[in-house]
Amino acid sequence: MTKIASPVAALIGELSKLPTIGPKTAARLVFHLLNRPRHEAASLAQAILALTNGVTSCPTCFALAENGLCEFCADERRDAATFCVVADAKDVYAIERTGAFKGRYHVLGGLISPIDGIGPAQLHVKDLVERIGREEPHEIILATNPNAEGEATALYLSRLLQPLGVTVTRLAYGLPIGGDLDYADEITITKALEGRREI
Repeated sequence: MTKIASPVAALIGELSKLPTIGPKTAARLVFHLLNRPRHEAASLAQAILALTNGVTSCPTCFALAENGLCEFCADERRDAATFCVVADAKDVYAIERTGAFKGRYHVLGGLISPIDGIGPAQLHVKDLVERIGREEPHEIILATNPNAEGEATALYLSRLLQPLGVTVTRLAYGLPIGGDLDYADEITITKALEGRREI
């Protein structure tokens, strides 16, 4: 068996640690980089270092930020009366891609999962409560995933936040645009029925 040069093997090993990238995909990426001009690999390395050195957590909402407040908290044009609560910073960018939400965010840093030893104390729940008291928003949109942990987190937060006098809403779930009813599962159809609205 041919031995792979150690820098190649090392990079394959590191790339294999990334989500959804197995050893074969990692090897394809490494050999692709070897066939590209040297400056492209240098640019990639610089971008990775800039990411790890320059990106932090916003002290207000815990979204990704550079040097202080994130772009959402710093933007005075955004609706300060509406907070969208998400599990992770990546969820902020999923919502931003729609262009439909113009309020502020609050990133929990995960979801309640007793099996994994994650409770409200390990998340930015206390920060959310303090922020609501300080900023007095009118509506909190709970935008956690529709899985067991997301539902448990949303239920916990709704019970915690409603006594604060703020409106607590949940993202609607249902049928995707272009989907067929006969391909949808029972839970999706149930959620679509529960979330129906007048037209």
